[in-house]
Amino acid sequence: MVTIAIRVRPGASRTAVGGSYPGPYGPALVVAVGARPVDGQATTAALRALADAIGVRPSALRLKAGAASRDKLVELDDPPAGLDARVAALLESGR
Repeated sequence: MVTIAIRVRPGASRTAVGGSYPGPYGPALVVAVGARPVDGQATTAALRALADAIGVRPSALRLKAGAASRDKLVELDDPPAGLDARVAALLESGR
């Protein structure tokens, strides 16, 4: 099992995954989504965007912490090969 810290930026003009934010769970991957932070819409959109960015099905991701926060922890039970490198590249891409 792998845990990924993310920072959701709702209301963005476009969906994008990349960059780093010094969140409460350590360096967090920034996930910008167009959805608003109402009724979990932004969280759902962020999980979908993260899944696309790391090459897994959205159903493979599970929210571990931060349902009502911009800072979230996401779990992935069966990580694909090279996941660490993909996440590291995404963290660096926003710099």
